[in-house]
Amino acid sequence: MSQVVDRFQVIPAAYVLLVDESGRVLLTFRRGTGYMDEHWAFGAAGHVEADESVCQAAVREAQEELGVVISEEDLEPLTVMHRTRGNGQAIDERVDFFFTVRQWQGLPQIQEPDKAVDLIWAEPAALPQPLVPHESYVLDQWLRGTLKPIEAYGFTSWS
Repeated sequence: MSQVVDRFQVIPAAYVLLVDESGRVLLTFRRGTGYMDEHWAFGAAGHVEADESVCQAAVREAQEELGVVISEEDLEPLTVMHRTRGNGQAIDERVDFFFTVRQWQGLPQIQEPDKAVDLIWAEPAALPQPLVPHESYVLDQWLRGTLKPIEAYGFTSWS
């Protein structure tokens, strides 16, 4: 008989940052979600669902939240972030997959007004504040050209 072992679990999520032809990024202003409300965030993001790949989740979230159609082939990986709040609670242990996309069909518009109240095209050098902290970190490192393929966020240093 096999023994059941409690294993560390993480919640996977997909983040999609639309980038227009002039290099501006699409951000949404969160409200009513219960998490990081009153903060700017990537245009679309959400949990990966059962039996769904992270790329399928990114495509679905862009459609559900922005009303745009994107192709999995057009997703450009930015980074994968393993993050924690350091409290040991499963809900706060995450693996986030960040993508940019430069082509899509449709005009981005808020599709879930109970979760977002504004969209803006922002110049990367002049991003609105406040930004969701871990997303701000990704954007900052991306703009500096120092974003690593895999990032850790919220963990204590080994040094």
